[in-house]
Amino acid sequence: MRERFFESVALALGDIEAQGLTKPERVIHSSQDAWVRVWTGEGEPERRVLNLCANNYLGLAADPRVAEGAIEAIRSWGAGVASVRFICGTLGIHKALEAAIADYLGFEDAILFAAAFDANGGVFEPLLGESDAIVSDSLNHASIIDGVRLSKARRYRFANGNMAELAERLEEARTQGAQTILIATDGVFSMDGLLANLPEICRLADQFGALVMVDDCHATGVLGPQGRGVAAVQGAEGRIDILTGTLGKALGGGMGGFIAARREVVELLRQRARPYLFSNALAPAVCGGALAAIEIARGAEGDDRRRRLARNAARFRAGMDAAGFRLTPGDHPIIPVLLGEARLAQEMAARLFDEGVYVTGFSFPVVPRGQARIRTQMSAGHSEEDIDFALQAFGRVGRSLGAIA
Repeated sequence: MRERFFESVALALGDIEAQGLTKPERVIHSSQDAWVRVWTGEGEPERRVLNLCANNYLGLAADPRVAEGAIEAIRSWGAGVASVRFICGTLGIHKALEAAIADYLGFEDAILFAAAFDANGGVFEPLLGESDAIVSDSLNHASIIDGVRLSKARRYRFANGNMAELAERLEEARTQGAQTILIATDGVFSMDGLLANLPEICRLADQFGALVMVDDCHATGVLGPQGRGVAAVQGAEGRIDILTGTLGKALGGGMGGFIAARREVVELLRQRARPYLFSNALAPAVCGGALAAIEIARGAEGDDRRRRLARNAARFRAGMDAAGFRLTPGDHPIIPVLLGEARLAQEMAARLFDEGVYVTGFSFPVVPRGQARIRTQMSAGHSEEDIDFALQAFGRVGRSLGAIA
């Protein structure tokens, strides 16, 4: 019986490989930056490649000030508390980071989690019960989907960005007697770089007396004044009830997530959110690095980096359009190159690596079958020369594989 299980695992892996869906992991021998050194095999030389697949939007992952913030936090607070916060206590740096996040994003309070996945996994179950309802966008991140499943609330779904269908689901939930209704959406849909229509979502929420929860992981630090996110771009600040985010992308590139909301909501999460109650407190080094990153992101230098990021995205998008590649529309620094077939996406990623460009092919189950792509991500750390280097490589590989004429 045991061997049959392991045989089934091997068969599943073989099937994944046969469909061209294997997701390789490369070993990096440098800090995360615009260019990285990648291990290519025992006895083989490392490759220096242009990195177009990190969430390092502001280029802060290797910034000396962020690193120094992490080092100083270790000197002051040690490696960690060796337990969860309600058992062994909360460090001052945890409270300082929660206060900084809340102040930065315009909320009364914030609560830290070991990962943004945990934040989304822990936000719904403590706040909503069987008499409540969650109305969720169909393209929401896997962490939101899993978090919704853990809740006892009734579940409704609307097609991505379809406000008419959202209104229908809200009407349905209200008609069926839901007491509290929560609309859950990504701020930026990570596989496409599309932005949620927060003004209309908030208008419908007001019409139906619903709450609004936004996962702004790919927007915090990246979009809007001071990098305050999608709501700041679209004029919906102050209407978002619950905002989840990460420290692992623009805000230093480390790890850790957070929820920002009213003080009483955060306090209830401290008492009942299982990923918070049963996971070790975030390491002080992560907190120190994130505090340094937030200071940079919300200041004048952060504005400069966001302008550079926007220019890089526009330059790359224009060049790829001119070359004949099919892209999703928009101006977010997530720029998916749509290819359709999983094998083509994997082969193109491998060929681009040989050309000195590090990208990743995305296929099922990360995206629906038949919608495989290479998701490129720009960084403020890239130069114009870097962007042009990438465009030339994409052109050569795309033509050789028949992806473009």
